[in-house]
Amino acid sequence: MSPAGCSHVNGYKVDNWRQNLRVIYQCFVWSGTAETRRRKIGNIFVSTDRREDRSAVRKRDTEKEEKRERTEEERHMSEAQQENHQAKSCICHMCGAHLNRLHSCLYCVFFGCFTKKHIHEHAKNKRHNLAIDLLYGGIYCFVCQDYIYDKDMEQIAKEEQRKAWKLQGIGEKYTTWEPTKRELELFRHNPKRRKITTNCTIGLRGLINLGNTCFMNCIVQALTHTPLLRDFFLSDRHKCEMQSNSCLVCEMSQLFQEFYSGHRSPHIPFRLLHLVWTHARHLAGYEQQDAHEFLIAALDVLHRHCKGDTIKDDNGKKTNNPNHCNCIIDQIFTGGLQSDVTCQVCHGVSTTIDPFWDISLDLPGSPTPFWPLSPGGDGSTVNGENHLSGSTTLTDCLRRFTRPEHLGSNAKIKCGGCHSYQESTKQLTMKKLPIVACFHLKRFEHSAKLRRKITTYVSFPLELDMTPFMASSKESRVNGQYQQSVDVLNNDNKYSLFAVVNHQGTLESGHYTSFIRQHKDQWFKCDDAIITKASIKDVLDSEGYLLFYHKQFLEYE
Repeated sequence: MSPAGCSHVNGYKVDNWRQNLRVIYQCFVWSGTAETRRRKIGNIFVSTDRREDRSAVRKRDTEKEEKRERTEEERHMSEAQQENHQAKSCICHMCGAHLNRLHSCLYCVFFGCFTKKHIHEHAKNKRHNLAIDLLYGGIYCFVCQDYIYDKDMEQIAKEEQRKAWKLQGIGEKYTTWEPTKRELELFRHNPKRRKITTNCTIGLRGLINLGNTCFMNCIVQALTHTPLLRDFFLSDRHKCEMQSNSCLVCEMSQLFQEFYSGHRSPHIPFRLLHLVWTHARHLAGYEQQDAHEFLIAALDVLHRHCKGDTIKDDNGKKTNNPNHCNCIIDQIFTGGLQSDVTCQVCHGVSTTIDPFWDISLDLPGSPTPFWPLSPGGDGSTVNGENHLSGSTTLTDCLRRFTRPEHLGSNAKIKCGGCHSYQESTKQLTMKKLPIVACFHLKRFEHSAKLRRKITTYVSFPLELDMTPFMASSKESRVNGQYQQSVDVLNNDNKYSLFAVVNHQGTLESGHYTSFIRQHKDQWFKCDDAIITKASIKDVLDSEGYLLFYHKQFLEYE
């Protein structure tokens, strides 16, 4: 698409295109719940002869003005569409599926899968170049091969979305930022702009080691290069309700300002260290600490200090349930881990879902038996990982983490169906994926007999698909192996690597460093105050202790 925008939109903007687009947004995109959508789409294009059937799509509403507006908009529906097509249900017209990123043609009544490229085939055969994503409302151009922006279409989408929210009685969920008159005036009086180019080093800044604080420095580098966390702090979104100089969130906000100020001299994080010592006493002192332990402690303190950003109940009171917190930490890092315990006698299943900030994965060489799940040592590629002979991959560790585990006779549970203690199996899967997935490779073994570091090399990919490890994918497993099907491909479960924390040395004497991604394919190694450019090979060949992945596709909830 050219900088001026998509030129193919002009061919669509004829006759009653505005009303046609509004109807699509009303009936198929912003139609509220799935049940509401089914009611609307079941009647909107049913008959070419009975015009009165269109009234079935109108929801009963006590407000006459809103009903009049909907009636007026439906009256302007494209007559050509009504005379030539019947859309009895919102499913792909070629395969009958209702998933796979369904898109609707903007020129005629046709629904097609984007994943299976059925909408692509329709666009090619009919030369209908524009289609709309029925989940997110984006307009896709098949000539430009990209989602496009058009000011007029965007305005219609926003208006219809607000109407849908109003009909559902939920108000506005979120609003996009638009500059005020005051801000526009400031822009005009301050024309100087800082351009972000591919060679830009803004955001890269070393951190002074204050005495065995490399464990803190590497985690700070990972957090300051987490895209959504960066956007939150640089937009000054935190509302502090604590005493001055005691809030870790305020200090992190100041830290982000320091990192993205453009200064190149190393930063001295003494205030951050002092606050961590104050709020996480077990990390106080100048002894070497565990980077993973610091990460969890930092997230916990940040979560507790984000009081002004937590969700409120129906009575306007703040909820104390951490599962219902919507602070920025939980929005980015919290996922849901599903645990299914199955009775071996009656096969009854007891399910619990617990929140998590990270996933700790066992490695070969640990006391627990490891299941070699790699599909052979033939150099094949699974999930973007290279399977060399005898090597272990991140996918192997995740398969082991989500495999069924027999609990044995010494760990019987009381079955609700049998009303007695029975042997059972337990299986962990991902119920809800976080925006940032952090994987902790358990390299440090602490037991009564032994304290050591496990140096097993684990191959990890630049891009990771978590679909095989979802609770919804359990039925697709055969003997522990995920049977991939086109029907279950979901881009919402795909992640990109953006930070890696490494540990060099032994358990008694070691040093932490990190790799961070500055731009799409630009990586840098952070060794306390020293920042050096790194290659992708340097990143993927590193040992790996903490792996940070970011979702490739985000959606509003």
